[in-house]
Amino acid sequence: MTTTSAVTATRRTVRAYHEARFRGDVATAAAQIGGSFSFRSPFIASTSPTGHLDGLDGLLGIVTGVELISELYGEAEAILVYDVHTAPAVGITQHTAEHFRLHDGRITSIALIFDSAPWQAIMSAAGPARDEAAPAV
Repeated sequence: MTTTSAVTATRRTVRAYHEARFRGDVATAAAQIGGSFSFRSPFIASTSPTGHLDGLDGLLGIVTGVELISELYGEAEAILVYDVHTAPAVGITQHTAEHFRLHDGRITSIALIFDSAPWQAIMSAAGPARDEAAPAV
């Protein structure tokens, strides 16, 4: 694959994931993820292709829009920078960055980077998150 086509493939995969996630389409988002996968954010870490998307409906219930600020693509990595706008009752505009690594056209890792301080009260009110290592009851 030439450099130009590899960068185009990276862009296509990452944008498909990003757009699917913010419309709540977990199946399409997960289809962009490779067999070996890791995710980390200020709140969770996961190796499940869909585990990091648990609770997505709750997030999307308060999101009023996503404004893409910048997108940078390489042959096997990408960075998206965007603002997540929430309902007035929540009152958060979250400046967010995501770093993606890819292998064979699929996402193998995502680092979601944002200031978690505005979300602390919301997360506390939601209760404890289930630890992936702990068995579900």
